[in-house]
Amino acid sequence: MTLKVVQWSTGNVGRHAIAGIDARPELELTGVWVSSPEKDGQDAGKLAGLDRDLGVLATTDADALIASKPDCIVYTAMADNRLPEAIADLTRFLRAGINVVSSSPVFLQYPYGVVPPQFLEPIEQAAVEGGASLFVNGVDPGFANDWLPLVVTSVSERIDEVRCLELLDYSTYDNATVLFDVMGFGKPMDETPMLLQPGVLSLAWGSVVRQLAAGLGVELDELKETVVRLPAPETFEIASGTIAEGTMAALRFEVLGMSGGRPVCVLEHITRLRPDLGPDWPQPAGQGCYRVVVSGEPNYTVDMQLLGTDGDHNTAGLKATAMRLVNAVEAVVAAEPGLRTALDLPLITGRGLVARG
Repeated sequence: MTLKVVQWSTGNVGRHAIAGIDARPELELTGVWVSSPEKDGQDAGKLAGLDRDLGVLATTDADALIASKPDCIVYTAMADNRLPEAIADLTRFLRAGINVVSSSPVFLQYPYGVVPPQFLEPIEQAAVEGGASLFVNGVDPGFANDWLPLVVTSVSERIDEVRCLELLDYSTYDNATVLFDVMGFGKPMDETPMLLQPGVLSLAWGSVVRQLAAGLGVELDELKETVVRLPAPETFEIASGTIAEGTMAALRFEVLGMSGGRPVCVLEHITRLRPDLGPDWPQPAGQGCYRVVVSGEPNYTVDMQLLGTDGDHNTAGLKATAMRLVNAVEAVVAAEPGLRTALDLPLITGRGLVARG
């Protein structure tokens, strides 16, 4: 059965999602929503950077797309700086009976114990009313710290700690809003950016830690955070703009899930804008990687290296986020109505994507 899919936004992740929808034989792209008049009426293939038209024109008419009753919406619109609007969008889709796979808000990956129940009630109620499901995921938060580590633990005899790391250079990631406004790169060292405001790390990645704990059957006592920042030794340029000397150029943080007075499930990010920054910090495999370290008996370290065919690891990360969503569409449409997590869904593979000679 072919499933009708609408792509919602065509930014860094959305344009890759369009290509991914087109690649899957059981999915049909039937609509694309854009926020800018400049993109209105453009062919989806052009917006996705493909070498051909797809015969689907983008539109700013949200009502028309919702009225078209697609089986699923792939929602990749920015939510970091428009949280109420994003929640309103998701709730509206669900109430209309449309299933959703979304890259944000990230705390909905596994919100239990992270956000108050009263915050989730409208979303869950909309899903029940519409008979639709919502799955929020990606690569991080997402695959790199849910299924990947949990699969590694399946060959453990004893587990002392599960640590999931992102080790990436963000210099080629072209998103000034995320890098400068949200994360605080290029900002004075005495300025506290949105991401590092009290409790924000635990809100954004607490879902990761709590889902890991749930998958391992562990009750967490509390979440703790650690943060270290490093300044730029001189002024330099990145894809998103200028990093002035003395402003933030490297960031390392942890969200630690504590049980019995020690960390058992840990999310750690080491983000650099140049490879030479923080030389004593853990280094990536290849250009960049997601790393799972399971300490116990035995000890395991698994590196998932990222590299796009264009030679850029950040392109691969964006594609991984998009395809984690697109490849899950069929399972989410078939799932019971409600907010679904990685612990609820069956194994999702790249079935149908093997290239033919």
